[in-house]
Amino acid sequence: MTEPVLQTRMEAEHICVVMPTYNNCGTLAGVIDDVLCYTTSLIVVNDGSTDQTAEILETYSNRITIVSYPVNRGKGFALKRGFSAAVESGYHAAITLDSDGQHFARDLERFVEMAEQYPDSLLMGQRTTEGSMPSKNSFANKFSNFWFTLQTAKKLNDTQNGFRLYPLKVMKGMRPYSYRYEAELELLVRSAWKGIPIYPVPVHVYYAPEGERVTHFRPGKDFFRISLLNTLFVFLAVLYGYPSMLWHKIMDN
Repeated sequence: MTEPVLQTRMEAEHICVVMPTYNNCGTLAGVIDDVLCYTTSLIVVNDGSTDQTAEILETYSNRITIVSYPVNRGKGFALKRGFSAAVESGYHAAITLDSDGQHFARDLERFVEMAEQYPDSLLMGQRTTEGSMPSKNSFANKFSNFWFTLQTAKKLNDTQNGFRLYPLKVMKGMRPYSYRYEAELELLVRSAWKGIPIYPVPVHVYYAPEGERVTHFRPGKDFFRISLLNTLFVFLAVLYGYPSMLWHKIMDN
């Protein structure tokens, strides 16, 4: 059997892929097969799915690492469990990839190249869309970008993208306190406060036609939770975030 394209390079950098999944049985197998063309260092977290996800994952049980629990806890909790499994397996970094078919495994090479060039950095996917970005996604992204800049004095053009590389080794046990979609914002802001360098990585994203789109984002509840977190982080930025970034800058120099 031919070795996956990026296997040797990812092993050299101690990088794995962490894929949270919840009720995406229609796309899950295709995404896993796509990733396996590039690496077998794959951890899939079954976040309490109630569809055929468990049966699909069983067919891959001898090729990938599977983390499962019976009740849906949210993406933040899934990332927390996936990161812990990655560290226990000796990985120093984890690339997070969604299972809904929006992300392309071919872009893993861009993350590996950047990780080789900028070790111990958090790498943020910056979307190049294939298909038009839904207007609500565009608004949410601009909204998130604004708050991230306010909280960290750093500018990113795509803070909502879940395609990322987290430098677990330098994060030193950092895990999200929040359990749902706001966890990705939390980890990004806290990493900036910790002085971890952040670099954008151009990636492709596919948006399926409206009728085919599967999303578990709850516009009312999840937007409210994200807004609360942003409000809290504005206060914490003044009390802790900005002084922490200044301290890390002084120490690095």
